[in-house]
Amino acid sequence: MNVTLTKALVALVPAGMLLAGSGALLLRAKTPGAVLQLLGAACLVVVVLMHVAEALQWLPGMHWGEHSVGHYLDLSSAVLV
Repeated sequence: MNVTLTKALVALVPAGMLLAGSGALLLRAKTPGAVLQLLGAACLVVVVLMHVAEALQWLPGMHWGEHSVGHYLDLSSAVLV
């Protein structure tokens, strides 16, 4: 198992917990802040999943690297967080 995959899987645990907690908060109190928190948590999970996909070489058509679709998807999700 490579280092990138290990780091991404370790980061997936707290990101998933944050997403679940944000979803529970939204179900309890439907406020704009809860919606924004859920959106931010979802974007963070997308960032982590992009790193998992990069480490496992999923979707080779994205040409993982500096100037690729995967890089820009990862970057835009990170900026939205």
